[in-house]
Amino acid sequence: MTTVKVTGYLPQDTPEFGKMVLLGFQHVLTMFPATVLCALLMHFDVSTVLTITGLGTVVALLGAKFSMGNYIPLYYGSSFSYIAAVTAVVAVMEPDLAFGQVAQASTISVVQAGFICTGLINVIVGLIIRVSGGKEAIDKILPPVVTGSVACVIGIGLGAAALGMASGTCCGVDAAATPDLTIKWWVAALITLLAAVIFSVYLQGKGFIGMLPILLAGIVGYIVALPLGLVNLQIVSNVITAPRLTFPVFNNPLTVTVLVGVGVMAIATIPESTAHLYQISLYVDHLAEELGREKLRLNRYIGLNLMLDGLNDIVNGIFGSTAGTNYGENNSLMVITRNYSGPVLITAGCISILLGFIGPLKDIVNSIPTAVSGGLSIYLFGVIGMQGIALMMAEKVNLYDPGQLAIGATILIVGIGGNIGYPGGFLPVPLLKGVFPYGWPAIATGAVAGILMNLIFLFWKPPVVRGQAGQ
Repeated sequence: MTTVKVTGYLPQDTPEFGKMVLLGFQHVLTMFPATVLCALLMHFDVSTVLTITGLGTVVALLGAKFSMGNYIPLYYGSSFSYIAAVTAVVAVMEPDLAFGQVAQASTISVVQAGFICTGLINVIVGLIIRVSGGKEAIDKILPPVVTGSVACVIGIGLGAAALGMASGTCCGVDAAATPDLTIKWWVAALITLLAAVIFSVYLQGKGFIGMLPILLAGIVGYIVALPLGLVNLQIVSNVITAPRLTFPVFNNPLTVTVLVGVGVMAIATIPESTAHLYQISLYVDHLAEELGREKLRLNRYIGLNLMLDGLNDIVNGIFGSTAGTNYGENNSLMVITRNYSGPVLITAGCISILLGFIGPLKDIVNSIPTAVSGGLSIYLFGVIGMQGIALMMAEKVNLYDPGQLAIGATILIVGIGGNIGYPGGFLPVPLLKGVFPYGWPAIATGAVAGILMNLIFLFWKPPVVRGQAGQ
């Protein structure tokens, strides 16, 4: 077996400027498909969402640096958890909007109040955790079997979306209607996937280029897609564009509905964010150990992390972007590349901000075929799920214990089954229709079911069964 030199960046490390820009752009490439898709589905302006989510990421990273003297390496993009709640409100105010059509500013302003609400919920929960014991306290409510299982659900539950992008059967595209076109999409997607895997595996220890597998695979996929006619090379009409900033209103008749219906979606992002922090902490400490440097134990900062999540949502809610979450696909990118640099993530946020203003740059990124994004997503979403398994292994979750097994099994089936089995990932539960008009969100419902089951086992202790072999 060939031995390679350990390379990578810890959160406090700052690469050279040129390397930092390339690594930052790779993060943007990774977050771009999901963030733009969320904007289109929720009828928000794409330029605004790119600019403000980038700003929210920078604010959260600097907030961590100011609070703890180091960075929590997470990238914030638009969250899928809010899509149904937001589209329900938008449909009431503007019932005839087509896919990708931007809602009026007055409609978006009403929705923004809900985003500020979910931000405040995250901040309050984070404060409670910080004053009540940190990791030890949260482990009782959100033990590794819950956070690890939620991570699995998030990654595997997105599998259908990745395959939809790869095959051209999602996002308003109907490539499947033409067999020849479907083959072209699959060719571009599978070559992109193969390139990502090869670059990730065989460029390890090859210096800086070994930290760019997703960017390199995206370039390969783009080149393959060009002769297949899948790249939309639009003529750039405006060199400078301007995001559409809007501000929240709280005096609309729908405000209370929005505050409840959108704000409650924090129950989906809180377990997700906690799972992401546990995952990234695990891998950062593993790299630190390999490099012979001090472990950071970022999982101690669960409360702060949720407060930063809330701060990010508040920034988005104030300026007219979609509520966000820290992105599992960017976590996957960091794990694959072993690059956890906070300054790189700040650079990525700045690039995203610029994308909202620079027409040609935004058009180039926007011209990346969905098939190429799908090929990358198959890999990245799968890594999210595998990170959940790695988290449970590292925390020594005992899946021979019936209670732990029951918690994980329930979360997986409710979360994954509901996410891929029902339209929009909403369970057809007829209760609380005023809050959940489209049904209960599957991932959040699975997470809450696991949390409640764990609380039952905390207060009603299961019997301890000792081995009775031979009896």
